[in-house]
Amino acid sequence: MVSANAGGPTVESGRIATWLRTAILEDELTPGTRIRQEEIATRLGVSRIPVREALRMLDAEGLVRIVSNSGAWVSRLDQRECSEAYRMRERLEPLLLRASLERLTDDDIDRLGEIAATIEQTDSVDEFMRLDRQFHLDGYAAAPPSYLGEVVLRLWNTTHHYRRAFSQLTAAPTLPATRDEHRLLLDGIRRRDPADAERILVMHIRRTRKELERHPEIFA
Repeated sequence: MVSANAGGPTVESGRIATWLRTAILEDELTPGTRIRQEEIATRLGVSRIPVREALRMLDAEGLVRIVSNSGAWVSRLDQRECSEAYRMRERLEPLLLRASLERLTDDDIDRLGEIAATIEQTDSVDEFMRLDRQFHLDGYAAAPPSYLGEVVLRLWNTTHHYRRAFSQLTAAPTLPATRDEHRLLLDGIRRRDPADAERILVMHIRRTRKELERHPEIFA
């Protein structure tokens, strides 16, 4: 429960945004679900003002779509839009990885190795989704703050539900291709070879896009 007296609106809206973000990323709120401010306010014991602020934050992150004078919904993509988002990721994420690779420390890379090793030990889609997101976004985290980083995060968020559906359909946590690509990507990062790391990353993203394009039922 978020206390109405937990702090100013900024603190409060941040806590509400965290709660909603988790609910969306863990598929408790699915694409196309309407988010009613009054219901969230009642559930969390807050006024509607910080809920409105939280929704604006999530709209900027791509997790929520706000329609003027209508309301807010969990973001939803059709197959064409999802494919387009993945094509953008193929072009943009290698740029962000290169910017990050220059600044990743040895400790940062060791931590990526630990995450990759943990991914290989799980067959849980929920755990895989959390760790896979952490592996990739931590790999980009050393890049300086930029519009590029904001766009990449938004693309990750808007395609999240469809990656989950793909992972459930293909048993992605146990797929040799998933593990091999993570190993190859980590090897390129360890060697601090941006060209090789970028090449592997493009292949990794493209494979998922092509799989999603073969499964229109995911978008029904």
